[in-house]
Amino acid sequence: MLRIFDFTFALLGLVFGFPVLLIVYVLGFFDTGSPLFWQERVGRNKKPFTLVKFRTMKVDTSSVASHLASTASITRIGGFLRKSKLDELPQLWNVLTGEMSLVGPRPNLFNQVELIAERDARHVYSVRPGITGLAQVNEIDMSTPKLLAETDAKMITDMSIRTYFRFILQTLAGKGAGDRVK
Repeated sequence: MLRIFDFTFALLGLVFGFPVLLIVYVLGFFDTGSPLFWQERVGRNKKPFTLVKFRTMKVDTSSVASHLASTASITRIGGFLRKSKLDELPQLWNVLTGEMSLVGPRPNLFNQVELIAERDARHVYSVRPGITGLAQVNEIDMSTPKLLAETDAKMITDMSIRTYFRFILQTLAGKGAGDRVK
C-alpha cells in the first residue's frame, strides 16, 4: 500500500513541482555549472543505487557524509537549498523508480562502515531508504551511527500509514534541520 502512495506522490510531485525543479536547476547551473549531484548509496538489501539531488556543495568536494564535509564547501545557493530541503526534490525520481520511498532510513554511503554495521545488526536494510523519516524529523543524522540505526529500526517496527503521513507532514512543515555540515 505504501508503495502505491510513494509512486503517486512522487509522480504528482515531479509533475506539479516541475516549475520549481526547473528554476532550481537553472540557478544551480549558474551557481556551480553542474546543478545535479549523483552519488552511489546503499539501498534496500544493501543493493547500490544512484541517488540524485540538487548540488549544494562545490563540484570538487570529496564524497563523504555531510557531517564530515566543511561548510566552506557549501555553494551560494546550497545553504538555502539545504534549509528549505529543496535539494531533496530530485529524489522523487528515485522514489518513482522504486529505489527509495518517501519515508524510510536515509540512504548512506558505502564508506560509512560503522553505520552499515549498526544498521545491519538491526535489519534496517530490509526496507527501501527514504527521503524523510523518524531520524530526520528529530534531527538525528549520520554523525551518530548507533543512535541513527536504533531510530531507523524503531521507525521500521512502528511503520503504519499513519506514521508514514505524519513524517511527510512534519517534514513539509519544516521539522528537522537536515544533515549537519562542520
